[in-house]
Amino acid sequence: MLMRAAFATLLFSIFGLAACGPGFEVDREALESAGILNLSAPEELVFAAGQPSQEQIQALADAGVRHVVSLRADGEIDWDESSLVRAAGMEFHSIPVAGADGVTSGNAQTLDQLLARLDGQPVLLHCGSSNRVGALRAKSARDGGASLEDALAEGRRWGLTSMEETVRGILQ
Repeated sequence: MLMRAAFATLLFSIFGLAACGPGFEVDREALESAGILNLSAPEELVFAAGQPSQEQIQALADAGVRHVVSLRADGEIDWDESSLVRAAGMEFHSIPVAGADGVTSGNAQTLDQLLARLDGQPVLLHCGSSNRVGALRAKSARDGGASLEDALAEGRRWGLTSMEETVRGILQ
């Protein structure tokens, strides 16, 4: 009987601590129905995509996304994404990646650090098509010691498609 009480107390403590965590949830069905270009979920609460539209920004917030990370360079879109993201109640982060020239170790490391800081919070990474998202994730994997093919596979998991041959050259 004493052992049962101790076990129950232990379980209550474990579940009680778990309940105190942030417990973020994302309505994946709502995200999928929003029609965001090339949307994928390469990690539990981290999504990759092409550029969401102005209307889709609110859909992201409504679905539970807390952060939007744009890899687009200044001037690539003709509306103020950061203001719309903030107005929808999310945080906006920008890591300008100007095409293949922006697929650098520095940008990959900046993205890695941001994702580490946002760990456990729902986030959408995007560029125009998700190619630069995949390219930076491939660069990060390669810089971390992955083989060329494993790094490219990681990039594809994050949205790398038409830039693959260019990224292959960058990673070699």
